Amino acid sequence: MRTLEKGKLLVASHNQGKIKEMIDLLGPFGFEVVSAGDLGLPEPDETGMTFEQNAYIKAFAAAKATGLVALSDDSGLCVDALGGDPGVYTANWAELPGGKRDFAFGMQKVEKALQDKGAIRPKDRSGRFVSVICLAWPDGEANYYRGEVEGEIVWPPRGTAGFGYDPVFKPEGYDATFGEMTAEQKHGWKPGDTDALSHRARAFQHFARDCLDAG
Repeated sequence: MRTLEKGKLLVASHNQGKIKEMIDLLGPFGFEVVSAGDLGLPEPDETGMTFEQNAYIKAFAAAKATGLVALSDDSGLCVDALGGDPGVYTANWAELPGGKRDFAFGMQKVEKALQDKGAIRPKDRSGRFVSVICLAWPDGEANYYRGEVEGEIVWPPRGTAGFGYDPVFKPEGYDATFGEMTAEQKHGWKPGDTDALSHRARAFQHFARDCLDAG
């Protein structure tokens, strides 16, 4: 598997919440981090049917455009009672008419779908957050790292930390939602630790062990 050399690393995202999380996770490793938004790169159409495909579309587009190694994340909320939806369309569920994203609207849409299914009891509201990190080179080669965290969809939303659907997701074994956790609590991992909590931190943990020689 191809290795990553220290230097400038491009985070292929325009999502400020996601960029912040990636910078927090990359911080201990000494990379010079820039984002696709910083460089004014266009957002490619995410036409993939899987998290891996969409992560590659974003990472390779940024790497090809800049000549830099690019790191992307494609992630989503998969709810069992909804057959795995919204899944790769998690961001789309938050789109208002006109294309603007409003995650309060997205959370309401998930809740309505659960109510329509009669999924009222906690045991009927299970799901998971999934994150796939793709590391892509300008020549098209790529590595993939996947992380998942099981949990329960709660209502009403709780907490204002994090971003996206964090306020309605309570990870298994915890009383707080991701929206009620600090970044340190949510990620639950730093170099040398054995366990990460969030889906993105778990994917990043695999990436760090493989590419950054981190425990």
